[in-house]
Amino acid sequence: MFENIKIIKKFDPAAKSYLEIILCYPGLHALWLHKLAHLLYRLRLPIIPRLFNYISRFLTGIDIHPGAKIAPGVFIDHGAGVVIGETAIVGTGSLIFQGVTLGGTGKETGKRHPTIGKNVVIGAGAKILGNITVDDHVRVGAGSVVMRNVPAGCTVVGIPGKVVKAGDGTSDSMEQMLDHNQMPDPIAKVFSVLLEKVETQQQLINKLYEKQQLMEKSNSNAQEDDLFLQEFIHGDGI
Repeated sequence: MFENIKIIKKFDPAAKSYLEIILCYPGLHALWLHKLAHLLYRLRLPIIPRLFNYISRFLTGIDIHPGAKIAPGVFIDHGAGVVIGETAIVGTGSLIFQGVTLGGTGKETGKRHPTIGKNVVIGAGAKILGNITVDDHVRVGAGSVVMRNVPAGCTVVGIPGKVVKAGDGTSDSMEQMLDHNQMPDPIAKVFSVLLEKVETQQQLINKLYEKQQLMEKSNSNAQEDDLFLQEFIHGDGI
């Protein structure tokens, strides 16, 4: 419990005091209620764990199934609309923003929800679906939809989610991972590459046009010279 408070105090500049965190952070309350619900779930008590889940969702706006396994030190920021499925696993140090869904993709049984590694940042509104693994130190951009495994240290954005920054064997610090303005923009990069190619093609076309003009001028001069020779040989114009 205390690890959740510490990570909020460390990474949320809006947190002014520990008392404020304890009293006013719905993400923290949801995690506390989930711990109790998860304990009752593991004891295989009927209905009661889901009842705690229902109360937690009513109070906090965060829906965490009692069966989900959430490590200590997880931070659910703001939290409104967060949904975490029954077989989901979330590693320590991970940061989950509002509107995130860790869900399934159908009616399959068994492990059907994602496994989130350590120190993962999941942006607002992102959806991670199915029995996939998002490894340690991954950043998932806001609004992304991820349905495939993501290696450690990567950055994923888009629908469907695409790796726009591959892991290089080193992990960013948590402070660097929170710099959302540093997220790569793959669309801008694609347009930049296309624009560069168009400019290169235009330069080649201009060069070919200039060569064609020179060739046409040369052919015209050659034709005039031939005509002059023909007139001279046959005495035309004398």
